[in-house]
Amino acid sequence: MKYLPLNQQLFINNRKNFVSRLKASSLAIFNANDEFPRSGDQNFVFKQNADFFYLTGIDQEQSILILFPDCPNPLYKEVLFLRQTNEHIAVWEGHKYTKEEAKQVSGIESVFWLNDFDSILHNIVNYAENIYINTNENDRFSFEVPYRDLRVLDKLKTQYPLHHYLRSAPIMRDLRVVKSDNEVELTKKACAITRDAFIRTLKFVKPGVTEYEIEAEIIHEFIKQRATGHAYTPIIASGKNAIVLHYIDNNQVCNDGDVILFDFGAEYANYNADMSRSIPINGRFTKRQRDVYDAVLRVMKASTTMIVEGAIWNEYHEEVGKIMTGELIGLGLLNKHDVEKQDPKMPAYKKYFMHGTSHHLGLDVHDFASRYKPFEVGNILTCEPGIYIPQENLGIRLENNILITQGGNIDLMADIPLEADEIESIMNSK
Repeated sequence: MKYLPLNQQLFINNRKNFVSRLKASSLAIFNANDEFPRSGDQNFVFKQNADFFYLTGIDQEQSILILFPDCPNPLYKEVLFLRQTNEHIAVWEGHKYTKEEAKQVSGIESVFWLNDFDSILHNIVNYAENIYINTNENDRFSFEVPYRDLRVLDKLKTQYPLHHYLRSAPIMRDLRVVKSDNEVELTKKACAITRDAFIRTLKFVKPGVTEYEIEAEIIHEFIKQRATGHAYTPIIASGKNAIVLHYIDNNQVCNDGDVILFDFGAEYANYNADMSRSIPINGRFTKRQRDVYDAVLRVMKASTTMIVEGAIWNEYHEEVGKIMTGELIGLGLLNKHDVEKQDPKMPAYKKYFMHGTSHHLGLDVHDFASRYKPFEVGNILTCEPGIYIPQENLGIRLENNILITQGGNIDLMADIPLEADEIESIMNSK
């Protein structure tokens, strides 16, 4: 890991909050993510299961956590299992956690090698009535290949068919969405690295540079500041590419007179930033580009004020849609007749603003959260309105990350240049 050591109290508290919600006489099992093949003899870079990391801080493959707060043997109330290293692994893959290091990271005292898992589980599982298994219940997720948690569940049901099997995911959904102070600080760090990368690009962009050269500038800044890398595949979309919402080719030349849309964020210690900006390639917006930019900015500012405790997801997005509709009428993209005859299920504004305004942010960029629960203190959400005009080869999106507090909200990206005048000033100060 490139990031600095984290405070183990974060993971101790997370486990305490999780087990407090278990039914009596319950055992919970959490698995590290699978390793995925990239080629004949390589795996993709390992990415830890977010729930496993949330509870342990362990950022290594082939790891398992057992939580059994009512276990009659105190040694096994919390048990962490790790892949045992050897000389071959050390030479070919490098350092792996020692038991002592894993204790320091996680705050878990009982650490064993992975080959002890089956025997220890068998010694304690029959003292539990319920077994909680963690599965991926993020409603954005779909799969065809059974992942590790599902395979473990099948094995357990064969070995221990008369236990009651329960879901950890509803508990994790409620816990992970409310960020602790430590988690907020890690998100702020990811945002700060993202800020520096953006300012670096403002000073680099000019007509004739390529999208991939800009991407290289961004990752340079990320890695220099100990980020793991990109929180997600970055979007560097110049000109007409900006009207493709998930454009990731990043292989075109940036032309004089066009606007370039950025959507990128740093990942630091598995916590993510998610930022969008749109800038003129030559350092000056045209009047039309500026008008569209300012319209999106007004929608963003109005939307941000609505991201508060108690807000309802659908009602919030409906209000944003009304504001956006007014802006699109002002830009001449819609007229009142379009609005009067619109299908309520597909409002007229969706022609130019077809995605949602916000999503939760955390260990996942689209973080695990309920769409039907009112916003809470401790939530971090994006705010990312956009206007996309195919006939003008113009796409503008602006996005910041917003923390809900008792007194309202805090923009975690308030120090990242946003106003058009500030962006032009930085770009022309080179």
